[in-house]
Amino acid sequence: MSLQKQIMVKLKEAMKAKDSVALESLRAVKSEILLAQTESGAKEELSEDQELKLVQKLVKQRKDSAALFSEQGREDLAAPELAQAEVIAQFLPEQMSEEDVKAAISEIIAQTGASSMKDMGKVMGMASKQLAGKADGKAISVIVKSLLS
Repeated sequence: MSLQKQIMVKLKEAMKAKDSVALESLRAVKSEILLAQTESGAKEELSEDQELKLVQKLVKQRKDSAALFSEQGREDLAAPELAQAEVIAQFLPEQMSEEDVKAAISEIIAQTGASSMKDMGKVMGMASKQLAGKADGKAISVIVKSLLS
């Protein structure tokens, strides 16, 4: 089932349950999908890769906003952002554990022959492609830095 159909099903469930946080989150995802479809022209369906990137972007936006609000002492604004991020994240594939990410990155480092921070770009490029949607970009970056330094 495409992301758009899943969103519509969840949207109906949220309406019936009168879950305002889920409604707001799902409407934001639906809106982004429609915007992406109109950008790409008359194409009806987004590819699975495009859908994944879109959902990742929305989750990241919510988490970044929540972090900013928390830094400014506005927990009243941070909590709804985190709740929305949680609702949207249910459409992402299951996230890898830190150990699994380290193992995958170690394998990539071995394949590329990377030995120093100069090789970080090569490793990050391959890791980002291989772990797309399965791990957070920041986490990948931190692990690559720790393994190369």
